Amino acid sequence: MSFFETLADRIESTDSVVSVGLDPDPSRLPDAVADADLPRWAFNRRIIDATHEHAACYKPNAAFYEDADGWRALEETIAYAHGKDVPVLLDAKRADIGNTTRRYAEALDRADAITVNPYLGRDSLQPFLDREEKGVFVLCRTSNPGGNDLQDLELASGEPLYERVAALADVWNGNGNVGLVVGATAPEELAEVREIVPEIPFLVPGVGAQGGDAEAAVEHGLADRPDTAVDVGLVNSSRGIIFAGEESSSPGDEATYFGAAGDAAKRLKKRLNRYR
Repeated sequence: MSFFETLADRIESTDSVVSVGLDPDPSRLPDAVADADLPRWAFNRRIIDATHEHAACYKPNAAFYEDADGWRALEETIAYAHGKDVPVLLDAKRADIGNTTRRYAEALDRADAITVNPYLGRDSLQPFLDREEKGVFVLCRTSNPGGNDLQDLELASGEPLYERVAALADVWNGNGNVGLVVGATAPEELAEVREIVPEIPFLVPGVGAQGGDAEAAVEHGLADRPDTAVDVGLVNSSRGIIFAGEESSSPGDEATYFGAAGDAAKRLKKRLNRYR
C-alpha cells in the first residue's frame, strides 16, 4: 500500500487527522524519564502509549535526534509506533544534489514519509519521489513568521513563490505520493493552495502552540482523493500535546503528566472533527 492509502486507513480507524509531533526537547523532559538509558525514547514511548488511540500519525522532528543516542531513540520510537499501527512521518526537511540527496532518501527505509525542501529543484527531490510507497511532503507555505521573507515573493508571472511551489508539486506527483506542508497560521493562503492542488494532502502545522486556525486546517488541509475512502491530510500539534503535562496539577506524577498528553490529543481530535 502507498503511504496515503495507509494513512487513509488509519484516519478512518481512529476517526482522527491528528499528527502528534514527537519533539523531545531534552531540557523539558520530566524527571520520570531522566534516568533512563535513552531518555528521549523513554519519553516518546510513554507519549505514544498515552496518545496512540487519537493519533493518525506521529511526526518526529529530526533536529531532536541528531546525535548517537538520539538516532537510537528515533529508531526505537519508529518501531514502537509501527507496533501500534501508527505511520511515522519524519520531519527532516531534507534535499540536496547527487549522492547526498540519495543518502538523505535512505531515511525512508525506516519512516513512512518525510518532509523535503524544494529550494534546490526537482533533481534534489527525485530520490524521494521515486519511492512510490513513501510519502513526500514538500515545504510550501510554512507557519513561522519568517516564511514571508521568501515564500510571499512575487514572481514575474504575478504569483507568489509558494503558489509556484504548489503547482510544481502537482507536476512532481507522478507517483501520487506527494503532499504539501501548509501552515494553519495563514488560513487565506491555505485556501489558495488548496484551489491549486485539490487532490494533494497537506500536513498542516501551527494549530497547537502557534495558535493556527483549526477550522481552516481541516476545511482546506484534507484532500478528497479518488483512491481513498476518506479525505486525507494531517493537522499537527507537537508541544501542545507532548508537554501538556507541564500544566497539570501534579506534573511530578508520571501518570498525571503523560495522561495530560493523552487528554490533549483527544481534545484536539474532537476539536478538528467538528469541522470534518
